[in-house]
Amino acid sequence: QLVYPYDFRLTEKEKTSICYLSFPDSYSGGLGDTQFSFRLRQSGGQRTTHYEDDGEYNREAPLTLQRESAHYFGYVYFRQVKDSSMKRGYFQKSLVLVSRLPYVNLFQSLLQLIAPEYFDKLEPCLEAACNEIDQWPPPVPGQTLNLPVMGVVIQVRIPSRVDKPGSSPVKQFNQENLLPAPLVLPSIHELDLFRCFQPVLIHIQMLWELMLLGEPIVVMAPSPTVSSEMVLALTSCLAPLRYCCDYRPYFTIHDSEFKEYTTRTQAPPNIVVGVTNPFFIKTLQHWPHILRVGELRMSGDLPKQVKVKKLAKLKTLDTKPGIYTSYKTFLHKDKTLIKRLLKGIQRKRPSEVQSALLRRHLLELTQSFIIPLEHYIASLMPLQRAITPWKNPPQIRPFRQEDFMKTLEHAGPQLTCVLKGDWLGLYRRFFKSPNFDGWYRQRHKEMTQKLEALHLEAICEANIVAWMKDKSEVEIVDLVLKLREKLVRARCQHLPVKEETLQRVGLYIETIIGSLPEDLQTVLHHH
Repeated sequence: QLVYPYDFRLTEKEKTSICYLSFPDSYSGGLGDTQFSFRLRQSGGQRTTHYEDDGEYNREAPLTLQRESAHYFGYVYFRQVKDSSMKRGYFQKSLVLVSRLPYVNLFQSLLQLIAPEYFDKLEPCLEAACNEIDQWPPPVPGQTLNLPVMGVVIQVRIPSRVDKPGSSPVKQFNQENLLPAPLVLPSIHELDLFRCFQPVLIHIQMLWELMLLGEPIVVMAPSPTVSSEMVLALTSCLAPLRYCCDYRPYFTIHDSEFKEYTTRTQAPPNIVVGVTNPFFIKTLQHWPHILRVGELRMSGDLPKQVKVKKLAKLKTLDTKPGIYTSYKTFLHKDKTLIKRLLKGIQRKRPSEVQSALLRRHLLELTQSFIIPLEHYIASLMPLQRAITPWKNPPQIRPFRQEDFMKTLEHAGPQLTCVLKGDWLGLYRRFFKSPNFDGWYRQRHKEMTQKLEALHLEAICEANIVAWMKDKSEVEIVDLVLKLREKLVRARCQHLPVKEETLQRVGLYIETIIGSLPEDLQTVLHHH
């Protein structure tokens, strides 16, 4: 019915997809308000965003919170109430916030404030809210923001890449006597993991492995809320490692990728997809891992834990909750985690404390797995003394899987993790996954930039006049052009170099040009 701000351009395909994704696609007798999220592939080429400083935000934000370039997130507030004046006898409407940022808590909290007002007062209310949101500062990683909207101030901290993983968000905010007292969000994006994973707590190990390996998973849930929370919980359980595969927190049969995902002529893609329509039980039967969950109810005791079942059992529409897979885990189960969570339930520990336990466990597991890889890749960096000013910097040595495997005997995950099992087998499978590819590329890029930076510093330390003594004009001009190119690259790629280093290289270039004959000077200054 309405897009606000009006100048926001969506293609027809995107509009249609957003419409289908904004409503529950299976019958839900539930009345009232529900909230859920989806993720949508952008169609129709790159569009310029309002944010030219994307690069800066993405460099400072954690990898898991970067602004997406090819997808939108949709955050939905859906209302369904009886209304005899409507043709169907119901009022059904959704307000959707579309963003490239995965700030699920912030945007869902925002919708809780705006949507009920909007359903009452319609467009003027949106206009007022958007005018306020327009005044918000851009998200700067590491900063705590106060965001006024509809008479409330939402206070939230934007996480930064330099935060220590697993450290809890800073509790005491600078209140500055804000009146009214702000609505403080403890996290901009973290879900209540304990609540999301309730029915599968005893299988958390298996789910972590499936996510690590980028396996295709279907989450079948009774509602878009459960489906989107479960998918987002799964994709978050590898932090600080980035989950590099595709994921759809909520997916309907009207989706433009429906054919691509349900075809049997090729293997299912590396993706986690959340669905609610029972029709998918038939069309996605050939997927290797299917997690079927019921409604999430918070109760005083451990909810019924789903069982792992054979895929062949997934036939009927009234399929019981369970993990339908033939996957055998590489690592043994961690009984201590379950015991601690059970103890928490008996002691009526608050859900956020249980979630923190769970998150800490997953973080330690991921770190135990990743630290040996980090150690090995760091050893591939050339020695600092091999970096000399007048030669191109040496190459980073290639990543050899077998060499890495040899390091595990004395420096493997067993140093930091009590879990026994086939760690080697897990690494071998991981090497084939998009998550390894994404991790390796990111690291390789960072190391290449570090090399460039070290090379610039070496040039700075060098005695340029001594070097020029016995060089021909051609060699000197060549050096000028190379240094210039390096300088431009350092600025464009924001290499980790001190500003004074860059300025000194700039001065060097001027000095060298100044020593050349005048005709060459003119050419180089114009060049």
